[in-house]
Amino acid sequence: MTRRVCVIGWPVAHSRSPVIHNHWIAEYGIEDAEYVRFAVAPDGAGETIRNLQALGYIGANVTVPHKEVAFAALGRHDAMARRLKAVNTIVTLADGCLEGRNTDGYGFIANLKDRAARWRADKGPAVILGAGGAARAIAAALEDEGAPEIRIVNRTAGRAEALIEEIGLKSARVIPAAQTAKALEGAGLLVNTTTLGMKGENDVEIDLSPLPQTALVTDIVYTPLETGLLRRAREAGHETVDGLGMLLHQAVPGFEAWFGVRPEVTDELRRLVLADIAGK
Repeated sequence: MTRRVCVIGWPVAHSRSPVIHNHWIAEYGIEDAEYVRFAVAPDGAGETIRNLQALGYIGANVTVPHKEVAFAALGRHDAMARRLKAVNTIVTLADGCLEGRNTDGYGFIANLKDRAARWRADKGPAVILGAGGAARAIAAALEDEGAPEIRIVNRTAGRAEALIEEIGLKSARVIPAAQTAKALEGAGLLVNTTTLGMKGENDVEIDLSPLPQTALVTDIVYTPLETGLLRRAREAGHETVDGLGMLLHQAVPGFEAWFGVRPEVTDELRRLVLADIAGK
């Protein structure tokens, strides 16, 4: 019987997950397996997720806008999904029940370790631009990784304060966007979690001069691969990491859970996904 996995979203045509997982299925010679897109409208998302197995799927990835709906629809969760109240990966457990997991933060940290081998979370405070869903996952992962302080810079202070309270950050504080320069002082990492810098969007306009030369700069945006923020950081002498690797690494735990093989994120996979992006 074919082991079928899908990515659920609305819309979902843009998802690169089928490219990633079908490459690994072929790479590791996994027979009778396929990974497909599954467009699910918001009004039926919860019921669809609960009935994944009856629909013929052993698991799924979940993308916007269904991550919180998936959390609510499932009765079992891993620790990170419970903390974030959001699910991006669904697996079938040994007892046949579905479990919701969240691997976004894992993907973020794994990308930094892969592309910036000398980086360590405990080297200094982390500055996060934005307070959306990605910021939640990244802040939680950085705290777990040992970041001594997390500084969240957001235009709406209330949203950033809610993030800190809802996911129980112990070493975080909110810094108003007007005081971004102060937030950068002494930082070891700067992360853009907003859509600013994405193709068709305005760029991140901040002065990087207060940021220590040793600080790493990364952006979760990967279209373009080098955003304006990353280009300016590179030109200023900072080590930079693009956002594509987060997408690739967050896929690893799910694939291992579904098919029993832990896949590698390789340069070949990066080139394959970049070619898919360029072709659309």
